[in-house]
Amino acid sequence: MPKHESSSALVPDENAAPASDPALRHHFDDLAQQHEAATLGMWLFLATEVMFFGGLFSAYMIYRVWYPGTWGDASRTLDITLGTVNTIVLITSSLTMALAVHAAATNERRKVMSFLVVTMVLGVAFLGIKSFEYYQKFAEHHVPGLDFRFEGQAPERANLFFSLYFAMTGLHALHMIIGLGILSVILYMAWRGRFTEAWHTPVEISGLYWHFVDIIWIFLFPLLYLVDRHR
Repeated sequence: MPKHESSSALVPDENAAPASDPALRHHFDDLAQQHEAATLGMWLFLATEVMFFGGLFSAYMIYRVWYPGTWGDASRTLDITLGTVNTIVLITSSLTMALAVHAAATNERRKVMSFLVVTMVLGVAFLGIKSFEYYQKFAEHHVPGLDFRFEGQAPERANLFFSLYFAMTGLHALHMIIGLGILSVILYMAWRGRFTEAWHTPVEISGLYWHFVDIIWIFLFPLLYLVDRHR
């Protein structure tokens, strides 16, 4: 047997998980390999999400170029104050989510639970504000459909703007709701003490998902709310 093989067999790997670690699935050699597989899977999933939202962003940009005047008129009817508040809320939730991941890596269970709860509260606050914005649009008859009205020029083009507005923000809100469901499961697992310094992969990959949803909003906010605000 080669010399290096014999020495590696004699020296134990301090980072290796115990063979009886309940978090290690049978088809992985160790927790590090399991973590890499889970992270890669989440990145692949997020890549499909980028393509999904990319189609909507492409449609928005095409019509934005075709109808710049109407796009600006329709955008100025959106409540920029509520949109700004929601942006701050989501950025703050990204910070608390990152703190939850760090607390999980240092095996601080109470901090993990606290930061997850704060992240979820901020997520619910975002959805509450967005619901109020939807109510405003409904009251102003800016929801696409038979009762749609628009005081500016080319209402049929404004109808198209609001169709994209509700499609893009609605899908984003749906991803937020799914994210809250995921964080609820992670919170339950943290409460049960399932995470350790060696294994906290679920907290990390749920954090990746949450950050992705926040980044989508960072693109949505200027495109939908800040179009031609200077006029």
